Amino acid sequence: MIFLNGILNILKPPGMTSHDIVSIVRKRLNIKKVGHAGTLDPGAAGVLPVCVGQATKISQYLLDSNKKYRTELTLGVRTDTEDMYGTVIGRSSVVSTKEEIERAIMSFIGTYNQIPPMYSAVKIKGKRLYELARKGIEIERNSRTVTVYSIDIIEIEGNKAMFDVLCSKGTYIRTLCKDIGDVLGCGGTMSFLLRTVSGKFDLETTVTVEELLETERIEDLLLPSDFPLEHMPKIIVKPISVKQALNGNNIYSYYSTDNEKVSSGTKVRIYIKKQFIGFGIVKCDKIGMNYIKVLRLLL
Repeated sequence: MIFLNGILNILKPPGMTSHDIVSIVRKRLNIKKVGHAGTLDPGAAGVLPVCVGQATKISQYLLDSNKKYRTELTLGVRTDTEDMYGTVIGRSSVVSTKEEIERAIMSFIGTYNQIPPMYSAVKIKGKRLYELARKGIEIERNSRTVTVYSIDIIEIEGNKAMFDVLCSKGTYIRTLCKDIGDVLGCGGTMSFLLRTVSGKFDLETTVTVEELLETERIEDLLLPSDFPLEHMPKIIVKPISVKQALNGNNIYSYYSTDNEKVSSGTKVRIYIKKQFIGFGIVKCDKIGMNYIKVLRLLL
């Protein structure tokens, strides 16, 4: 029996939910321990990392990573979902010039407070917002601080604008499009969305659903569990401390070797020889000696 552990970088097609992709992976691999790292709306396409087996233990690090999207904004249209799949609730003439549209788009670079849409998976008092929205209930939502690191405008033609956005986790591109439309006074909605990057995962390394279903050796498609953690310093446990490491006990620095000096508070990848076994954080004890506190084992 082959025990599969790793990450599939799936190219999610439009028309499928992120959960649909997880279900397909579970059936294809005949394994229950599968989870995606970062929901994509059903109408959106693009990079969807799917963690398999022990790799599900690092999914939070994928969720926390920055994302990059290509989106199309249609001005002069408002919908209840903030994208073209919702019900149109308003139409307006677009009188802004190309230069004014460009300025409005670029003005969102930086940190701003964004109110999540009603049609979203955000939980308030135990209820998903989209569950309430489907019942025709709209409630007040607190704004969340998000960061737009960069915007590259590809084209502005008529009432449509295509641009790339690099942003922090939790940023709703639908809401960004709506907010740009509000600044221009005509409203706006997202008419296209493609996620091109999620942390270390990009379009170039994606696998289509068809490839997943047709490939005989699934293990050849899996990226290693430590692939998205390569920004963390690497700690190699010395033989004398292997037992402590495998039990999740503290690993003192003189029992490990590392490729670079790491300071207290730094998160690290932990290895026994070449095998990635988990990750931890550097701590300092009462006498000033550094050690590795194991945060999660992947065994």
